[in-house]
Amino acid sequence: MIALDGASLTLEQLDRIAHTTESLSLAPEARARVIAAREVVDRYAAAGRPVYGINTGFGALAEVAIPAHQLAALQLNLLRSHAAGVGEPLPTPVVRALIALRANVLAKGYSGVRLETLDALIALANAGVHPRVPARGSVGASGDLAPLAHLALVLVGEGEAEHASRWLSGADALTRAGLRPITLAPKEGLALINGTQASTAALSLAVLAAARLARAADIAAAMSVDALRGSVRPFEARLHAVRPVPGQAASADNLTRLSAGSAINHSHANCGKVQDAYALRCAPQVHGSAREAIAFARRLAEIEANAATDNPMVFADTNEIVSGGNFHGAPVALAADTLAIGVAQLATISERRTDRLMTPAESGLPAFLIRDSGLHSGLMLAHVTAAALTSEIKTLAHPAAVDTIPTSAGREDHVSMSMGAALKAARVVDLATRVVAIELIAAAQGLDLLAPLTTSSPLQDVHRAIRVDVPFLEVDRSPSPDIERVATLIEHGAIERAAAIALR
Repeated sequence: MIALDGASLTLEQLDRIAHTTESLSLAPEARARVIAAREVVDRYAAAGRPVYGINTGFGALAEVAIPAHQLAALQLNLLRSHAAGVGEPLPTPVVRALIALRANVLAKGYSGVRLETLDALIALANAGVHPRVPARGSVGASGDLAPLAHLALVLVGEGEAEHASRWLSGADALTRAGLRPITLAPKEGLALINGTQASTAALSLAVLAAARLARAADIAAAMSVDALRGSVRPFEARLHAVRPVPGQAASADNLTRLSAGSAINHSHANCGKVQDAYALRCAPQVHGSAREAIAFARRLAEIEANAATDNPMVFADTNEIVSGGNFHGAPVALAADTLAIGVAQLATISERRTDRLMTPAESGLPAFLIRDSGLHSGLMLAHVTAAALTSEIKTLAHPAAVDTIPTSAGREDHVSMSMGAALKAARVVDLATRVVAIELIAAAQGLDLLAPLTTSSPLQDVHRAIRVDVPFLEVDRSPSPDIERVATLIEHGAIERAAAIALR
């Protein structure tokens, strides 16, 4: 069980919550903070003074006073009106991460929700009730209002949710899970929807997937360099020590250790070739830059996972409620855009290595890596798929954060587009995973065609892992299932585990 305290949730814990049935609880110290903040809200509500989110309208309607007898309806209407999302629902892992992140933010004790409301939110994840949250409709300020409103509707017995692999009304999902709908108190509707947790959820899972992909890309590059009979000298540590980019040094070290002891490499030690193409020789520089982008995105995602992003904020120690702008998704948007651009580098250089493996003049191997080429087309169209995906990735890598469209009658006059940025980044990682999967398939085929020469021990282990799901290509077959199988190996970390060495 993972205890949420508002301060120490890690991305690895979030990944477990997203992809398993890991249970959540609320840390005791968080309970005390939540109770203290709620007492402040209750005092303000009883006093009747105008306070945003408690007894006023929202956004451009912030100056409209709401009578005391309508405060509960105000919060429920907020959820209903803001549940304006469209498009396909967020995947279940993202929804589970979204629930955990929102609960963790509320656990910080700056939002003013009641303890029973926070417990009800945590109970959704523990009971496997996953609200239907349309992916689109947020501009990332004031946070991810539409996605979070769809999430919160299920708490009050409305909306839709998935439970036990069935889509149900929110009320039915709660009933089947043994849960009851809540009745919102003053400020609680706003506290449930004001923040960046939808875009942060998508970003955080994409960051972790990108890190796994970066390690798989190093393995793919090492296999391709060997299959293309390239040099490993450009990966020497002393070259990278004089340009001390941490990600570059890590990638070069991985490539060196993955290639050590290759009989293929030893066989062409005196071939007279002076330099390899950039796609081989500059792999550490390109992969390393991608790693730097991933690290930047990870740092901001980790901060945001434990940040208070509500508005207004409740400061129990001074009995104050203060309006601000922590809901603005600019940090998430910039992190997601940077992640997408970095991962695009992994895809573009991977596709170039695959292209070289297809071309006899570059590889010295049969055309399209099939022995009887002509009668068989081999991996010709697998490479075409890599090219198509890479082109799409280039389009998706255009930053979302550079755009802003004023909303809410000009009150929200600068918005972040963090949700669009996060969705794009996740899509880039997904497509790039397929591009690297194609390279792994091609490189494994190339290594087979060089037999009886053998590659290094770590790469032989990876080769064997691939061959469990993807047999040697003797005659034409559809590459599509093979690509998906290897992509799944990358996503689950099986490719890097197969190498049996600790990759950086």
